Parts: sequence; C-alpha cells; structure tokens
Amino acid sequence: MKKKHSELSARGRRVGGNAKPIPDSQIDFSDIPESTPEELRRARRVGRPSSGMAKQLIAIRLSPRLLSQLRKMAAKRGKPYQTLIHELLEKAAGHAA
Repeated sequence: MKKKHSELSARGRRVGGNAKPIPDSQIDFSDIPESTPEELRRARRVGRPSSGMAKQLIAIRLSPRLLSQLRKMAAKRGKPYQTLIHELLEKAAGHAA
C-alpha cells in the first residue's frame, strides 16, 4: 500500500511523527471560553490578502556569503531580504529586455 504524504514540513513530520490524529468529537473544548461579541468585532483575517498577483514560490541556491550580503543590504534599506532580491531581479530583468 502506498504511503500518503503529509503536507507537514520536515520538522513537523519529525516532531509529530508519533502523534495520531484525533477526531474533533473526542477533543475536550470545555476549558476554552466563548468569544465575546467585542472579540469577534476586533477579529481580523490572518494571512496574505489575495491580490490576483500572487508571487510564485521557488527554490534557489545561493552561497552563504552572498545571502549574508543580501540580508545586510536589505537591513540597511529597512526591508525584508526576499523583497530586496525580488526588486534586484526585477530591475536586472528590465534592463535585459
């Protein structure tokens, strides 16, 4: 029989390797208080908003030295390093066209 692949990360698979899923009907939620109307009004959606322009996740190998330099550059500019890499690639691709 073929083993079903979980969508957990590698770390998640290691940590939860022995854990068996339990149906919701067997979980005791009695110690969790109900949300108040005020809490529900203040609740905000978590996650990225769908913009229709979602970026595609890729994997790229960079030398540790280069990655360190990019992270330092990004920190100096006050932005996440992945955003900086995106901007640098976008600029380079624009010049090549």
